[in-house]
Amino acid sequence: MRRPLPELLAPAGGPEEFNAALYAGADAIYCGFGNTFNARRGAQSFSSNNFGEACDRAHIAGVRVYVTVNVVIRDDEMPSVLALVRRAWLLGADAFIIQDWGLLYEVHKRWPNIECHISTQANVHDARASRWCKSAGASRVTLSRELSLVEIGRIAQTGVELECFCHGAICICYSGVCQMSSCGGDRSANRGSCAQPCRLPYELVDERGAVLSAPDRGRPLCPKDFYSFERLDRMIDVGVRSLKVEGRLKGPDYLVSVIGTYRKQLDDLAEGTKPSKEEFENRKTSLKRAFNRDFTDAYLLGTSGDELMSYVRSNNRGELVGEVVGSQLLGRTKVRRGGRGGGRERLRTIAVAQTDVELFRPVGEGDLLEIRPKDEPDQFLTTYAPNDAAANTTISCTTKRVMVEGSPARVIRSKKAMERGARAAGLEIARRRKVRVMVRARLGEPFEVELKTLDGTAEAGATGFVVEAACTRAVTEGDLAEHVGRMGSTPFVPVAFDMELDEGCGMSFSAVHKVRSQACEALARALLEPYSLRKLANAPSREAVRAELGLDCTGLPPKDHIEICAVVTSAAMARKVADAGATRLYATVDALAKGKWPRGVAPLLDEVCREADHARLDPWVRRDEPIAVGNISELVLAHERGALPELRGCIPVHNASCLKVLENAGAKGVWLSAELSLAEIATLAPLAHVPVGVSVYGRTRAMTCEHCVLQVADACCKDCARCSLRARKTYLRGGKRERYPVQTDLQGRSRVYAAKRLDATAQIPQLIEAGVRRFAIDCTLLCAEDSIAAVRRVVRAVQAWRDGRAPQQRTPNNTGHLFAPIA
Repeated sequence: MRRPLPELLAPAGGPEEFNAALYAGADAIYCGFGNTFNARRGAQSFSSNNFGEACDRAHIAGVRVYVTVNVVIRDDEMPSVLALVRRAWLLGADAFIIQDWGLLYEVHKRWPNIECHISTQANVHDARASRWCKSAGASRVTLSRELSLVEIGRIAQTGVELECFCHGAICICYSGVCQMSSCGGDRSANRGSCAQPCRLPYELVDERGAVLSAPDRGRPLCPKDFYSFERLDRMIDVGVRSLKVEGRLKGPDYLVSVIGTYRKQLDDLAEGTKPSKEEFENRKTSLKRAFNRDFTDAYLLGTSGDELMSYVRSNNRGELVGEVVGSQLLGRTKVRRGGRGGGRERLRTIAVAQTDVELFRPVGEGDLLEIRPKDEPDQFLTTYAPNDAAANTTISCTTKRVMVEGSPARVIRSKKAMERGARAAGLEIARRRKVRVMVRARLGEPFEVELKTLDGTAEAGATGFVVEAACTRAVTEGDLAEHVGRMGSTPFVPVAFDMELDEGCGMSFSAVHKVRSQACEALARALLEPYSLRKLANAPSREAVRAELGLDCTGLPPKDHIEICAVVTSAAMARKVADAGATRLYATVDALAKGKWPRGVAPLLDEVCREADHARLDPWVRRDEPIAVGNISELVLAHERGALPELRGCIPVHNASCLKVLENAGAKGVWLSAELSLAEIATLAPLAHVPVGVSVYGRTRAMTCEHCVLQVADACCKDCARCSLRARKTYLRGGKRERYPVQTDLQGRSRVYAAKRLDATAQIPQLIEAGVRRFAIDCTLLCAEDSIAAVRRVVRAVQAWRDGRAPQQRTPNNTGHLFAPIA
């Protein structure tokens, strides 16, 4: 019996990649519709002009299509996004992958028949949050990449349909809570414009600037690529329903190689067969010769150490195939180079060398090779394999300079994969659906052809001429199978025939072809009919959205109750900042577990809440007591226990609908994201029925990583409580000498903070007028003296507003995102 398989979900950045995914065997394809509201705004994506046709081709082939709307939505964008969802669904989208809780609420409320999937950007990683997502209208949850197979299996037992990544790039930060890109500029990962600062080189340094990074570990935030190829059996066993390949910025060659390879492996698992050792190695070679930063399955196995990381390089490393055994200069030649900006061509003299590479893996003619000296890796170059060559042979390549003996050679692009990808991208019919064919040829009755998809999804047929007795040779079943089976110009391929043929029948084969063509057209119409019958109410205006939510801008909260809040790290600091004027205090549960604290300090829960975190975090959630929650799972628990949860800024609230749905879920306060502009805050704050807060001073948390960044020092003692580096002040120093503070907690998770301190105290009067009533100083990285000074600064700014005076200007070298929107 064939084993049930999870869906193989492929990315597609545009029409060519979509075709390649179809060709390679994807069960479903996810893509962008337009370039504004998805997490890969740099991809080509689809428009109204080509999306419907792509959906038709996919649906005829039995493939589903999902549209990514996996970003946070600004309040003024909600009508446009809803109109996009409506248009894409009418054109044939099967589901939408959503990050924003407000958008999920709006789509499910208006059009409950539209299927919604929760994006990994929503930062869901336990059963409690997964169940809530289902109750909120989601039919599927895409879990965080950081989860282990054991964790995934336990979540699957809830009955929630789970989608998990199986291959491709990894973000080192938990998805949906990364602000590294926006902290360093104006591009937000939560808006689809990530600048990928995690792939850049950094040095781990101490307070004095001394380098702590070990040699050859120049990229401490750059992980390898996710790899589950050798764990597919377990992923199926634990209950994963959809296996997702990352890569909407990848080309057709990548999709043909990766999706095709996973397709073969899954089909073998379904049939209970095992590929030969040679075939298995060939499949792994196909994956290695597609873009990769090397591979890791660390998360699936429950680890996140050095085995996760690609410290040396962040670009494609392909497959190691050999090393240089000799290189000599042959001479110099002149080549023409075009002038810049359309200027005159110039002659340039370049060296020509012959470099011999001894192979321990085969290569193909035209494969792109990278040769990178070990001692000077920046002095790499690329060349082409001159011919097909087997392992244990030597090839002679032409290079632009002499290369050092012993330099590794890698295939970073396979010519055959490029050719396969190009062919697949250009196919008019990328995939043909298997059908069972029924032919009836009864004397005196109309000739009939019926087609039925193998999965029973649809069937259709056509009738034609009346069958007559043969005048010469009677047709045979073989004749009919041959002529009815000629479906090469259609999206179908016959795999089985049933015949009802009277003896002595005669007929024109051109007439048979006509009936066959009509049957194929009828089956295509039958497969597309459910989509053609779709109808939806129109998308609402912004005013209509607000009216339905019961929100307006007339009910600003009273200005006489402004709270000055502080996040503190010790009981002693709590007392000092309270004396300085702080009226509301927060501390992490790890900090609260140490020392004797003053009454009334609210626990600040993590932005990560995996099953293993429950025992540490859950006891702090208490009835009628305030608590700051950083994850949907913690909000759900707080509501169940009757606590008074406040949303931390890592649960993004960027629109009125999100504000409404999370208030309904139990939120008793909202701390807005540091990525919001002053204008956006002024739009949202007056709509809240709970107090709204903004952090106005301190370092913004830029990243939360399961991997301990301090491991770049290559001195891990495997015991976070005894780690000497944790006790020191450490920083990641970037190429512009900027320094990002790093802290690692007792769970081994690292938090990276913005290089510049936030100071928005000068905007406090405007924020008060906008409806903000809580102002926070994050003292996590401040000493006691600086914490007191920061609190007093905020106290003075509030008093200046009361007195009608302008507050102090922003302190030098500090920054904030309260001045302009983030892209």
